[in-house]
Amino acid sequence: MSKSIGHMIASSNPQRVLPKTISAKNIPDVLIHEIIDGIPLYRKGYRDVLAKTKTVEDIMGSSSLQAFLITYLTIWIGKQIDEHKYHILTNEAGLHLDRKNNLAGDLLIFDSIKLTIDKINKNYASVPPLISIEVDIDIALEDLTDHSYINLKTRKLLDFGAEKVIWFLTESKKVMVATHDGGWQSFDWNCDVEILDGITCNVGQYLKDKGSDFA
Repeated sequence: MSKSIGHMIASSNPQRVLPKTISAKNIPDVLIHEIIDGIPLYRKGYRDVLAKTKTVEDIMGSSSLQAFLITYLTIWIGKQIDEHKYHILTNEAGLHLDRKNNLAGDLLIFDSIKLTIDKINKNYASVPPLISIEVDIDIALEDLTDHSYINLKTRKLLDFGAEKVIWFLTESKKVMVATHDGGWQSFDWNCDVEILDGITCNVGQYLKDKGSDFA
């Protein structure tokens, strides 16, 4: 475990996602992955769609590694979690924070007292998750660095009421954990990481056990 790395991640607010040569008015809403502070953040590969070298369907999916890890985390946590106390939402689950902020989550764990069954409908969830888990970054990073985006989204989630935000990053093989009171911590992904209620996961060990070159 490293020391807190909050100071390593510079806070940043996106001022302009698109250069002036591309008008946001000409970009279909389907290419928007999230909206933060009223500014659309576009899906990776959206420029290829605009250039007509790829279709929308070509960029909608996750990489096989990203999907593999999200599936592992969902099944592993789902086997151990108290389904009466918690709800798990996945598949880019939408979060409506306010009129200027809509986020997407790879895996969100909610207190069932807050996300009651009557609030599970065709709209984005409008209550904060207890735990937000992200595997990699799904937006096109243009005016943002990876660290500034992670910091920005994490801060939005914590301010909204999330207790913990966990990032699994396949490029660096790191896990970054932010809590409302404890700041940031960084782990090698071969370490056990607690999700909640004593439930832990170890992404690196799981990949090693499966014989993956990414372990």
